Amino acid sequence: MQGGVTKTRLGPDDPCSVVLQKGHYRVRRAAKRADIADAQALRARCFGMASALDADPFDETADHFLVEDIRDGALVCCFRLQRLTGAELTRSYAAQYYELTALEAYEGPMMELGRFCVCPNRCDPDILRIAWAAMTDVVDREDIRMLFGCSSFAGVETAQYLDAFAMLRARHLAPKRWLPRVKAPEVFRFAARLRRRPDARRAMLRMPPLLRTYLLMGGWVSDHAVVDHQMNTLHVFTGLEIGAIPENRKRLLRALV
Repeated sequence: MQGGVTKTRLGPDDPCSVVLQKGHYRVRRAAKRADIADAQALRARCFGMASALDADPFDETADHFLVEDIRDGALVCCFRLQRLTGAELTRSYAAQYYELTALEAYEGPMMELGRFCVCPNRCDPDILRIAWAAMTDVVDREDIRMLFGCSSFAGVETAQYLDAFAMLRARHLAPKRWLPRVKAPEVFRFAARLRRRPDARRAMLRMPPLLRTYLLMGGWVSDHAVVDHQMNTLHVFTGLEIGAIPENRKRLLRALV
């Protein structure tokens, strides 16, 4: 760490690892163990963990992507992707917390997006845009039909997010045929418990940026949030069927590629 910003190594990496470069940001696949360690360090910082690195067994099977500011070499965002079929869903990170039996019947390859985080000192919306553009490129090249993952709210207290959860209940619940069931020991069943009409402005202000982007593209969520004390988050299962993304959104994302 230097000046509060995680540094990544911008040495003679394999040029094939670069997925996308736009303006002063570039996205590349992790090319060595040190790249993954840098991502784990950024994750630990973003998630407020006591340890220097946030690491788990899924790091060994996923592809890691780094968003770097080429002006100073800072690692400003990271995420990981893992390709799965319906029969392989039990190997996903999300399957630890959600019963995904219904999704096992989904036809076509899926990809799990995990550990997405942006450096707290970087508020540039272009970071999120280029990250999603890079994901779009990967999804297109690998003919992925569904992108899914866990979208997190900071903290485990629900009171500050009631309008956001009410909005999810009113407009963004998963289709019944794909709906994840309860598996985690502690959950907030917002779809069953909330009857309030959401204040749209407050709801979107409290909605995490990653989840907001999913929803703008037609994504849907589970009917409950998992209370994850280890990560100090509330999270919802989030699915995005690629064929359902509005054409104008697809054009905007692909224009960056």
